[in-house]
Amino acid sequence: MRRTLVAGLSLIAGAALVVPGAQAEPARGAFGQAALTGFAALPARTFVPASEPSGAAISPANGVATPFDDQPVQGFSAVLRNADGTFEALSDNGYGSKANSADFVLRIHRIAPDFASGAVDVVGGLNLTDPNGHVPFPLTRPDRVLTGADFDVESLVRLPDGSYWAGDEFGPYLLHFDRAGRLLAPPVPTPGVFAPENPSGTPNLGGSKGFEGLALSPDGKTLNALLEGTVAGDEPGTLRLYEFDPAAGRYTDTRWTYPLDSTTHAIGESIAVDRNRLLVIERDGAQGVDAKVKKIYLADKRDRDRDGKLDKTLVADLLDLANPRGLGGFGSPFRFPFPTIESVLILDDRTLAVLNDNNFPFSSGRTPNQPDNNEFITVKLTDRLHADPRVLRR
Repeated sequence: MRRTLVAGLSLIAGAALVVPGAQAEPARGAFGQAALTGFAALPARTFVPASEPSGAAISPANGVATPFDDQPVQGFSAVLRNADGTFEALSDNGYGSKANSADFVLRIHRIAPDFASGAVDVVGGLNLTDPNGHVPFPLTRPDRVLTGADFDVESLVRLPDGSYWAGDEFGPYLLHFDRAGRLLAPPVPTPGVFAPENPSGTPNLGGSKGFEGLALSPDGKTLNALLEGTVAGDEPGTLRLYEFDPAAGRYTDTRWTYPLDSTTHAIGESIAVDRNRLLVIERDGAQGVDAKVKKIYLADKRDRDRDGKLDKTLVADLLDLANPRGLGGFGSPFRFPFPTIESVLILDDRTLAVLNDNNFPFSSGRTPNQPDNNEFITVKLTDRLHADPRVLRR
C-alpha cells in the first residue's frame, strides 16, 4: 500500500505538466487556472469500527438515519502528511454545536488515499484526551476523553517532537497534545477574545468563528493562529492573525490583519508557505450550484501596499479547476462545491492537497439530498509557490 501511494502521488504531481491543452506557463507571480490532478473519496457512511454510539442529539438528514451505532469518520478540518505516505486528518466537534455533539469523540484519523482506484482507506487514528486534568472546567465524560461538547478543534500542526497544537473555536483556545493525543497543558485562552461558548467573559466573537487556521513557521518556532470571524469592534470583514510562541506557551505582541473579500465570507484553513506567506482558504457558506466562492489565496504578511492588511494573490479557484482527463468521472471545469472546505496541504512546490469537511450527515454539496463524501483532491498550480524547503519536507 505504501509503495503504491507514494508512486501515485509522484505521478499525480507530474501529470499536469503534460496535460494536453493545458495553459502555457505564466510569468512568475501570476497564477492561472489550476488543474485537478488527483481525486479520491471516503464514503460518507464510514464509521470507526467497534467504537461508541453517536448522533443521539441530531435528526436524520439527507436520507441518513440517526443515531449511529459507531463514531462517524467525518468533519475533516485539518490535514498533515506522514513520512509513510499516509495522512492525518482532524475531525472537528462532530455535529456543528456544543449542544448536539456530546457523544462525538474528538479524534485524529490516519487515512491513505489511493488515487489510482479513487478510494480513501482509514488505517488508524487516536482519540484526544485529558487524563491528567489540565482542562479547568468540567468535561462531558468522567474518563476525560474529549468530545465535541468540550472543544471544537478546527486546525492542527505537528511539531518536530511529534506533539500537536490544535486550534479550537469554543474558547477560542490553543491546545497542546502529545503524540498519543493526551493534553499536555491547560488550554491557552486568546487575550480579550471570547466565543459564546466561553464562560469566562462577554462574547465578542461569533459562534463557530474561532481558530479555523493554524500555521507552523518553517523553523518550527512560532504558530500563526487565524480566527474565522471578526472580533466585535474590529473593521468588518477583517480577521485577526496572531503569533504564538509554543515553547513559551504564550502569544507574542505581533499581530496581523487578514481581509476577507466580503463580510459574508469565512476562512477554512491557513498554512505556512514560508516565514512571511500563508495559503488561506476563503469561502462563502453556500453549496452545490449556489456555491460562488471557494478560493485559495497566497497571503503575504509584509503588506507591500501599506494598507495595514495582508496582501492576497489568488492561486486556485476551487470552483474552476481544469480537468481535461475527467478525473473522478467529472467534466471540466471541475467544481469543489462544498459549504465547508477546511484542509489544504502543500505536497510539492506546485501541488496542493485539498479536503472538504462533509458535515456528516448535513451537507449535500455534491449531490442534492445525498450526504457528502469526504473528498481528497490534488491540485496543480500554474506557477511555483517558491515555498521554504522545510515546509515541503513536512
